Amino acid sequence: MANTLLTISMITREALRVLENNLTFTKTVNRQYDDRFGVEGAKIGTVLNVRKPPRYVGRTGSAISIEDATETQVAVTLDTQFGVDISFTSEDLALKIDDFSKRFISPAVATIANKIDHSGLALYTSVYNAVGTPGTTPNALLTYLTAGVKLDNNAAPMDGDRAICITPLMQATIVDALKGLFQQSSAIASQYRRGQMGTAIGFDWYMDQNCNTHTYGQQGGTPLVNGASQTGASLITDGWTAAAANRLKKGDVFKIAGVYSVNPQSRQSTGAEQQFVVTADVSSDGSGNLTAAISPSITTSGAFQTVTGSPADNAAITVAGAASTVSPQGILHHKDAFTLAMADLPLPQGTDMAARVSDSQLGMSIRMIRDYDITTDKFPCRLDVLFGWAALRPELACRIQSKE
Repeated sequence: MANTLLTISMITREALRVLENNLTFTKTVNRQYDDRFGVEGAKIGTVLNVRKPPRYVGRTGSAISIEDATETQVAVTLDTQFGVDISFTSEDLALKIDDFSKRFISPAVATIANKIDHSGLALYTSVYNAVGTPGTTPNALLTYLTAGVKLDNNAAPMDGDRAICITPLMQATIVDALKGLFQQSSAIASQYRRGQMGTAIGFDWYMDQNCNTHTYGQQGGTPLVNGASQTGASLITDGWTAAAANRLKKGDVFKIAGVYSVNPQSRQSTGAEQQFVVTADVSSDGSGNLTAAISPSITTSGAFQTVTGSPADNAAITVAGAASTVSPQGILHHKDAFTLAMADLPLPQGTDMAARVSDSQLGMSIRMIRDYDITTDKFPCRLDVLFGWAALRPELACRIQSKE
């Protein structure tokens, strides 16, 4: 019986299936999809706005106290078009879809999946909660449980949508450390067969080679808060080594003595000092002063309160890692901590074939365009995705710091 030639739509559908199966971190986050981007004549720009729920303070007593419903949003910029270009022959097209997928689609789509995952995991620089010691691989379950406490203190839902993505070394270390704990025999067997944790302590565990590595800034000196009653998304400091580049780097985590985090619902102190993340590289001036851009904002009252109070003048600043420490960053998070947005790319005219497959439930879209070279009997082909990442609610995530 004659072989059936594979159509472009068959190949594209298979590519989307393979893409979904190759993703790791991306599977565990909020995914948005907008089909308006690929519609001719409906140019809506490059930004997809994702809404965040409002917060309220509430009242005590019978007298009504109306609060404004302040709905905020996070802009997700669709700024990355990524793809893989391949070429195949008429003979290749006559193969069964399983063979074709193995030889052509899987390697190409794996490259796309790695790019998406790596880009998402780069959002660790938006996460200010952190546990573990930079430069040391966590080998105790308490480190991961403490990361879970960070999510609890920030009112992360206990709805089964929490996950942990860690490096291969972090996974190997914790699996070895926990091998003697009581578990179902099937779970222990899975650890030995696959070297993976599976589901434990309320989280789904994943190993992802795309976990990013952070290098802490140069630091130096005895950094202090410079001026009392500071609020907002920047912090004026002094006491650093003078005139030095990259005293602090984007992604560095620090604490301020006497500044405690609050539960976002009750606004009561958690009893733990608030951690902050530096959102842009910053250098010290000739007098050892620097002003750091930080997250979260220092907010001392209202529905979006983050801390118990402003830092005192000359309050000590403690950076999480030693100067220049290199630290891979695992992430424990609730699904709504991050969001991936994807959109349809337009289908051009004048090609041999063009197809696009989208799935609103998966929140994903991939496009494939094929042309034909008559001189070589080859079909040059391109696979493309358009996507963007954003930290939707970074308070619902915690970094797990490790070593290379």
